[in-house]
Amino acid sequence: MPARSNPDVSLPGPPIKHQALTKLQDTQTPAIVSLLAGGVAGGVEAAATYPFEFAKTRVQLRNQTGASTPRNPFLVVQRVFKNEGAGALYKGCSSLIIGSIAKDGVRFLSFDSIKNSFADPQTGALTPLRNMLAGMSAGVVASIFAVTPSERIKTALIDDARTAKRFHSTPHAATLIYKEHGLLGLYRGFAGTTLKQASATAFRMGSYNILKDYEQTRQIDQNTAVNFVNGAIAGTITTYATQPFDTLKTRSQSAKGASTVEAFSTILRDDGIRGFWRGTTMRLGRTIFSGGILFTVYEQVAAILNPILRG
Repeated sequence: MPARSNPDVSLPGPPIKHQALTKLQDTQTPAIVSLLAGGVAGGVEAAATYPFEFAKTRVQLRNQTGASTPRNPFLVVQRVFKNEGAGALYKGCSSLIIGSIAKDGVRFLSFDSIKNSFADPQTGALTPLRNMLAGMSAGVVASIFAVTPSERIKTALIDDARTAKRFHSTPHAATLIYKEHGLLGLYRGFAGTTLKQASATAFRMGSYNILKDYEQTRQIDQNTAVNFVNGAIAGTITTYATQPFDTLKTRSQSAKGASTVEAFSTILRDDGIRGFWRGTTMRLGRTIFSGGILFTVYEQVAAILNPILRG
């Protein structure tokens, strides 16, 4: 009589933990994909939304003697267009695009790397707190290696265009600032920029991934429209939560430059507590679109690169 098979005997196969690890590795984004997709997304986003950034920066800078800047950023755009031409609205744009390519490449690379180390080994998901911590860490890394010097040059170019007009181009501004103030001159506003980047990346990347994880647990398809809406929501949250840091950074990085303490005191002296939220309207307009554009382009580029670079 043939022996009966034992139903309790498992067929050969990988252990459950190994299967979970394999599943997790399949969902992780390779470092090179994070870097390239983040860089492309940052460049596209910066170029598409720069007039918003220009007007926001002008509003946040100190008024010139005898020629105050309107508080309404749309009037700023209108005045600059009328008096200086359409090209003036893109003053400092190349600096921001270059900086955004580096910033978002580094930001997505560091965020995805940190996120992978924080992820649940079974599902690959993160708790909301770990999402925020991963974003904060990525923001600090991006500020050190890309954001502070590029933002310093961009802000100095925009400020200089109102008065002295000493800077002829982005490379000329970088060279002159370095010659006059050394390497530290390119890191003016480092404290404010890092505070802004740490908090902004925590809120932007964190809230976007919280929304994405929530939708994936409910089998909601991650298409272009969903990516854009999630990015826009993340941008809105980020703007209101981090605007004071952005205003502080802008004052510190003007053409003449100022310490973080000096920038803080001049904002209070000029406009009081409300002054820390100057430029919110235009920044909100930018971050709603930039958040949608950034994450949509990132997801699309990553979807193209993933199968190629994974072999």
